[in-house]
Amino acid sequence: MSSPSKRREMDLMKLMMSDYKVEMINDSMQEFYVDFHGPKDSAYQGGVWRIRVDLPDAYPYKSPSVGFVNKMYHPNVDEMSGSVCLDVINQTWSPMFDLVNIFEVFIPQLLLYPNPSDPLNGEAAALMMRDRTAYEQRVKEYCEKYAKPEDVGAAQEDTSSDEELSEDDYASSDEAIAGEADL
Repeated sequence: MSSPSKRREMDLMKLMMSDYKVEMINDSMQEFYVDFHGPKDSAYQGGVWRIRVDLPDAYPYKSPSVGFVNKMYHPNVDEMSGSVCLDVINQTWSPMFDLVNIFEVFIPQLLLYPNPSDPLNGEAAALMMRDRTAYEQRVKEYCEKYAKPEDVGAAQEDTSSDEELSEDDYASSDEAIAGEADL
């Protein structure tokens, strides 16, 4: 690749052509959301998470920042901020990796094989080590409460804009304004 911007563009296009729903933030190729489905045969199966990805200017030489937008119960995910403790992203990133690797390998592996000895969520780590069945039940409760497929778009951060309003929203707000002017 001749430049980080070309590589960023190529990796993003590859991710968009895969099975992932990708939504750009402010039409930037450096910030976007990806809808991620929990791995099959895991307590996360059936859940859908919106993951925010920020690509640094030096991508692919510098790792992307990745975080869950909707709540995730996992020892290596901060419950409040959604930030991910994942060595391969945070410390051992290589330009050989791309965005598809993150969603097809790294995050599924993180969910399938948590590391409770290096937690961002101490309560989840302690429960996992103490009672694996109760931990998996809590994961399923979080999936049902915070990761329903129909709700994933509603879990966005405060980035709503006029572009996100449907035609019905425009029609109803126009009517309200027109009605007030008639008074």
